[in-house]
Amino acid sequence: MSVGNAKDISVKAEAFASLYDRVIKRKGSEAMVKELLSQPASKKQVLDIPDDRFLAEFTKKVFQSGFVWRVVRQKWPDFEDVFFGFNIDKILLIPDEMLEQKASNPAIIRNFNKVKTIRENALMIEDVRRKHGSFAKFISEWPKDDLIGLWDFLKKNGARLGGNTGPYALRTLGVDTFLLSRDVEAYFHEHGLISGSARSKRSLTAIQNTFFTWQKESGLSLQELSQLVSFSCGDNYVGMV
Repeated sequence: MSVGNAKDISVKAEAFASLYDRVIKRKGSEAMVKELLSQPASKKQVLDIPDDRFLAEFTKKVFQSGFVWRVVRQKWPDFEDVFFGFNIDKILLIPDEMLEQKASNPAIIRNFNKVKTIRENALMIEDVRRKHGSFAKFISEWPKDDLIGLWDFLKKNGARLGGNTGPYALRTLGVDTFLLSRDVEAYFHEHGLISGSARSKRSLTAIQNTFFTWQKESGLSLQELSQLVSFSCGDNYVGMV
């Protein structure tokens, strides 16, 4: 379903052309800007993502939250081994005692509360695939004008997938989404498009509708637009020598 009114937001939002021009000036050339942008996956590529990869990426982002990402990446092959390659059917058969044993395995990061999310998120994926055939199909069929609704679904039905955790997992898998990075949040506050928490429904609606307005103006993906917003403000390090 559609949320908010993009027309109302577009009156206040900066025109995409202005945003883009500023990014070019900050990065030195349009060629540099294009080199820095990355593309989301195609719909077919998203549809081909197996359910176990969704569970694996949700788990990786849960463990990276509040922790050193590098350490999680180093230990990730062991996570894959310990949790059966995140096979949904096998994960759902793990009894409580075995789950606790796995959580104490020194090969992984020993955090039982986060380990428990693996089975909980497997349950969410199993419930979705029973209704839709696969989690990828569910994601692909989600209304394109309600991305924040998808974020909310992950928060309410998954385990520890609120905040940036769920959206970052989707982005990593190639699903087209903007992100509420520190620079993106700062941009919307500085331009008076939101006030208070960026996570309130009012703020999320304003942010989403602004991105949709820019998408209509530019023809770019939400992923590219999100990157451009982050390049347009804050520290100008990315892509600079």
